[in-house]
Amino acid sequence: MNDPDLSNRTVLVTGSARGVGRELLLATADCGAKTAVHYHTSADAAREVAESARDRGAPEAMTVQGDVTDPESVDGLFAAVEAELGDVDVLVNNVGDFAPAHWEELEFDSWNRVLETNVNGTYLCSKRALPSMREADYARIVNVGYASSEKGLVSPKNFPYFVAKAGVLMFTRMLAADTRDDGITVNAVSPYVVENSDEFPEELPRDRPASFDDLINPLLFFLDPDSEYVSGENIEVDGGWLPETV
Repeated sequence: MNDPDLSNRTVLVTGSARGVGRELLLATADCGAKTAVHYHTSADAAREVAESARDRGAPEAMTVQGDVTDPESVDGLFAAVEAELGDVDVLVNNVGDFAPAHWEELEFDSWNRVLETNVNGTYLCSKRALPSMREADYARIVNVGYASSEKGLVSPKNFPYFVAKAGVLMFTRMLAADTRDDGITVNAVSPYVVENSDEFPEELPRDRPASFDDLINPLLFFLDPDSEYVSGENIEVDGGWLPETV
């Protein structure tokens, strides 16, 4: 599959100063998109990503700060992107905290932060992006899930993350149905363990974690104009993982 032509498209990837978000954003820069590097506290890292995006083909690249769990902050970050780059054509909801601890040991603030960044952040950013997307001839929303979360995966460790990612995938399916007459597609990419993960299990599918390229490939498939009939889907990037145990 050839990379999609994203010339004159504006791409916003939440949490793109580091990690998976950074790599997804730079992949769209390779395709000629105007890119908005979102960050919460990592301003220096975001500026470096914006510079890399320009070097890799983005005609324009900016940084934008905001808290995706706060409605006013979300409105402000979108307004900043719209003022500099134009309406957002592609939104990648990548922000999502996790808490790899037993649920009884979690402080309420940590529990709540996982739910807020994953579910509320995806909801708020998607809601803010939709008015202009509904009027456009092309629009894409891609959410980042977690492998097997839609199958009811649970564990006492990291439990709120599993709940949150199940909610993200339910939201993905709902929003796809709600926007099917508007030329918008809404899909999800759900990795298991990625090369920059904080923790690695003793056994990995295919003896390795997912690479950034493993996540970029389905993203670019979803962004391709020829994928306009693919919506409400979730691609699990897990190497064939069967989660009998977590």
